[in-house]
Amino acid sequence: MSPPQTSPRVFFLTTLIAAVTASAAAALSLAVGLPVWAMFVGWIAFYTRGLTTRSTFENLGCVGLGLAIGLLASLALPRVAAMTGPGIALPIVVFVVAFQVVSLRGLPAMNNLLAYFLGLVAWFAAHLEPSIASLAHLFSATAIGSAAGWIAHRLPALIVKPH
Repeated sequence: MSPPQTSPRVFFLTTLIAAVTASAAAALSLAVGLPVWAMFVGWIAFYTRGLTTRSTFENLGCVGLGLAIGLLASLALPRVAAMTGPGIALPIVVFVVAFQVVSLRGLPAMNNLLAYFLGLVAWFAAHLEPSIASLAHLFSATAIGSAAGWIAHRLPALIVKPH
C-alpha cells in the first residue's frame, strides 16, 4: 500500500514543523538537564499507537510504568542474586519482568506493549541509580518527547491547508 499523496508544499511544511518541534524539544531537554535520547523515547512512544490526545497519555503512561518496572527490577536484581547467585539472577528477574509486562497487553487501556518495553529499555540504558528522582528524571524527558510528537503530528493539520 502506498502512502497517501500530498502536495510538495504540504510535505515540506509538515517536515519543517516536525524538524522545528524536534529541535525545540531537544533544546528544552538540554536546558533543563534531561537526556535528549530519552526525550526521543517519548517521541517514539507517541507514534507507536493512536496518534490522538488520549493515546498520547496512554502511551506515555505505559512508558512511565515501564520505567517504574525497570527501577523495581534493578532493585530486585541484587537481592535475587544474593539468594540464587549472580549467574541465574538476571534470567529470573527478566522472566518475572517479561511475564508481567507482556501480561499487561490484556488491559482494556494502557496495553501498549511496545511503550512498556521502551520504558524498560530507557531505564536500563540510562544506568542511573535506582531512585524516585531517577525515575522522575527519565519520565520528564519522555514526557517532553511525547508532547513534541503530539505537536509535530497535530500542528500541520492546523497550519497546512491542502489545496
